[in-house]
Amino acid sequence: MSARRKDDHVRLAMEQAHAHDGHNQFDDVSFVHHALAGIDRPDVSLATTFAGIHWNAPLYINAMTGGSPKTGAINRDLATAARETGLAIASGSMHAYFKDPSCAETFRVLRTENPHGFVMANVNATASVDNAQRAIDLIEADALQIHVNTAQETPMPEGDRSFGSWATQIERIAAAVAVPVIVKEVGNGLSRQTILALPGLGVRVADVSGRGGTDFARIENGRRDLADYAFLHDWGQSTAACLLDAQDVGLPVLASGGVRNALDVVRSLALGASAVGSSGGFLRTLLDADVATLIGKISTWLDQVAALQTMLGARSPAELAQCDLQVHRELRDFCLDRGIDTQRLAQRSSSIDTLHEMTGSTR
Repeated sequence: MSARRKDDHVRLAMEQAHAHDGHNQFDDVSFVHHALAGIDRPDVSLATTFAGIHWNAPLYINAMTGGSPKTGAINRDLATAARETGLAIASGSMHAYFKDPSCAETFRVLRTENPHGFVMANVNATASVDNAQRAIDLIEADALQIHVNTAQETPMPEGDRSFGSWATQIERIAAAVAVPVIVKEVGNGLSRQTILALPGLGVRVADVSGRGGTDFARIENGRRDLADYAFLHDWGQSTAACLLDAQDVGLPVLASGGVRNALDVVRSLALGASAVGSSGGFLRTLLDADVATLIGKISTWLDQVAALQTMLGARSPAELAQCDLQVHRELRDFCLDRGIDTQRLAQRSSSIDTLHEMTGSTR
């Protein structure tokens, strides 16, 4: 049953990916263009550092799958793409391995095909400390993602209905394991209040994983006989909204959920993310074509991120957080309701000072 469910997830996720190519709230974020802010391409670095973790690029292949022969083959190709492009990669939920150790190789392949890469294990918030350590050991993980997913569990026919102990269990796992712990949503977003609670649980990083990409509430509802939880479709906050909500939280934040292209990556970095993950978009490319095409896509994205940094005058991904941004439409309404100062975002750069230095003029 677990293997069949994993295959169902891939099939239903791909149906969503092919259906949702339109607007999401990343489109409500635009850069203020400063025509003389650009720098030289050799001065640009893609490297990012957060919570003691160093990656050569601010992009990663986020949690997807594992637990069946079909998904094991997918993980092999994803690991190959990570190896060839130098990206970090996360496993899908390893709960299937805890229930059936015979599927171990469908996850282990992430390490065997990518022996020197940065690999993250993934467990749910109900995992025991022993199982969390088993997951880390199986793939020799450099970090542990703990996913929180009440909006997925609720319509899931066999889903969890007891959420009250999740925070306590996250704290136990974080205290017991030696690798950094990352708490991530699965597509419904992390609010500011949630992120602020994480350091007290021993969590080192938050992955907001907002609405806009794969909708797991919709997937689980599609597995129900009556599909009677349609009201949970599109539940939660978008990734862009989560990043705006997380301004100055004091905890490194990663962005995933609805990332469609290199511009969305750069928007996320400018909104404060330390790195940006993609799942559905990469999986769609792999299944529609092949691993070579996915490698080409990732390489193109990295080149385009560097090009946008050059144009915007950001020598590093972190410097993008000083670029001026405008927030539009429904996302601006969200900011108004949450007390987020959009005027400050639009006036935060030193670009005007830079222009005066370049032209020799004075104010």
